[in-house]
Amino acid sequence: MFTKILIANRGEIACRVIKTARRMGIKTVAVYSEADSAALHVEMADEKVLIGPAPSAQSYLVADRIIEACKRTGAQAVHPGYGFLSEKAEFCEALKANGITFIGPDVRAIGAMGDKIESKKLARDAGVSTVPGYLGVIPDEEEAVRIAKDIGYPVMIKASAGGGGKGMRVAWNDDQAREGFRSATNEARSSFADDRVFVEKYIEQPRHIEIQVLGDAFGNTLYLGERECSIQRRHQKVIEEAPSPFIDPATRKAMGEQAVALAKAVEYKSAGTVEFIVDANRNFYFLEMNTRLQVEHPVTEMVVGLDLVEQMIRIAAGERLKLQQSDVELSGWSIEARVYAEDPTRGFLPSTGRLTRYVPPAEDAHTRVDTGVYDGGEISMFYDPMIAKLVSRGADRNSAIHHMREALDKFQIRGVAHNISFLSALMNHSRFVEGRLTTNFIAEEFPDGFHGLSLDTDTNERLMAVAASVQRQVEERAGTISGQQSGARHAVGRCWVVRTERTNHACTVDPVDDGYDVVFGGKRFEVRSDWEIGQPLWTGTVNYRPLSIQLDRAGTGYRLIHAGAEMKAQVLTPRAAQLADLMPVKLPPDMSKFLLSPMPGLLARVAVEVGQEVKAGQELAVVEAMKMENLLRAEQDGKVEKIHAAPGSSLAVDQIIIEFA
Repeated sequence: MFTKILIANRGEIACRVIKTARRMGIKTVAVYSEADSAALHVEMADEKVLIGPAPSAQSYLVADRIIEACKRTGAQAVHPGYGFLSEKAEFCEALKANGITFIGPDVRAIGAMGDKIESKKLARDAGVSTVPGYLGVIPDEEEAVRIAKDIGYPVMIKASAGGGGKGMRVAWNDDQAREGFRSATNEARSSFADDRVFVEKYIEQPRHIEIQVLGDAFGNTLYLGERECSIQRRHQKVIEEAPSPFIDPATRKAMGEQAVALAKAVEYKSAGTVEFIVDANRNFYFLEMNTRLQVEHPVTEMVVGLDLVEQMIRIAAGERLKLQQSDVELSGWSIEARVYAEDPTRGFLPSTGRLTRYVPPAEDAHTRVDTGVYDGGEISMFYDPMIAKLVSRGADRNSAIHHMREALDKFQIRGVAHNISFLSALMNHSRFVEGRLTTNFIAEEFPDGFHGLSLDTDTNERLMAVAASVQRQVEERAGTISGQQSGARHAVGRCWVVRTERTNHACTVDPVDDGYDVVFGGKRFEVRSDWEIGQPLWTGTVNYRPLSIQLDRAGTGYRLIHAGAEMKAQVLTPRAAQLADLMPVKLPPDMSKFLLSPMPGLLARVAVEVGQEVKAGQELAVVEAMKMENLLRAEQDGKVEKIHAAPGSSLAVDQIIIEFA
């Protein structure tokens, strides 16, 4: 067994590998860029090596620097995590040439499966069902249009070396095929240094289901059940679960056996994933094989009871698998939600900055948090915006959903925008609860984007009751402090007004032995909690029902967050509420004449010039952020008056790019 390994990655996956290595008694080496000098994975590892500047092309993607770090520290093996160099056959070959073990499959498997075009040909030859398409390299956008017409719209344009939803576009017509080819090619070039793309038929109403495989060097290969990964946005997975609510035992067996056949065809030795697209009749088609650990591997671990990172390390060290296919049993249900630094109410645009508060829910038998950040840490513009992977486990699917909802309510993130409200919306969506999923779920259920959640009347009243009880508690403390100074305790009234969105709700608040009784319009709410002033998370019961609320001060009031929804409330005396009603409303400035950057990033190009007439929907500029191209279009007809930022400029959120006449 190895005594020291290097993790050629960063963030949560680097931390994840370090945890397993530490449990196995293996020392670890972290590599880091200048932007990651204070990163969590650097602090967790036994040793650390700086490998270059912030851009991944100058640090995490430079194989020579990884190898040099191995030599300097004496690391015997490298775990690549996912992304970066994890599926680069050249990296695996270079490690082997320097006597360093790659914790993953060998060069042949990576080369055969890492190229999506070649992998489809190999899968077809191995008898695996494949999606109809054109597997040749496409030289230009006009050829892409011709091929798309031959296949028949809709089609999927995909980067051959792609992954993680990057370099993928769906086209429904010629114009979208041209634009999709350009964008997919550009993203593929910047993310993978390989701009080849191919075209295949886009299957409508599909499910994305993948099979986890495991193989050793002795010819033992098995599958560990499936994962449902259909909840996606822009082909990037958002929610994953194991098992799938759609797959029956016969389909699971058929998919698993095909996945194993493909793995054996390339003599696969490690953990890997075979991805399928499944139609409404449970017909399944091979998409690709990922020759690495998947982001969503924890849900398989939770239902199978195996540590996949440990298995990868043991296989790489030459050990034989200690289980057979008959030993694999699925127990319970697990769901993973990807927590991102992005603003779901602004088109899921990425967010960067300092985490002024970061308190994930406590880990227990039902909750797991894989993260690579910490309270006070930084979310950088240079890398993927993932903050954490939140994983729940239950005896069945409803139980796993319940535990996920509770964990999301307790997940505290401040300082950057995040997608927890959207994740909560998904967990509470009736169609998700029923398991009626496709990869079009988000597009169909949120066609106009996500604009936040509204509280139902019952929850709204319970939150107002909590706000009233909190204010009463604050006033009681203030009265005690005042009494210490003057010698006479300040009296606290029982009549209050909870003000939400300029609507007043009169109430009474009376202290009782273990909390407060709050009455709104004749309805009594028994609020019970051991919450103390200053705590950002209020937990307790309202009318004997458990409730978790994130509680922030917001000016003279409070911001309460529950189930992904937010309430802003002031708790005022009746006279103060009367005066508040007289305050004028400040209107926001008119910014309709400006194109603003929706996110921090790099201005890749400006597609118009001063004096040009533009039409609604026309391309104006492209902003690159976190390795993704974001196309900005005109919202209405107009004329360009002035261009405020030049290509290559670094942009802040809401920075002016173009001004219109």
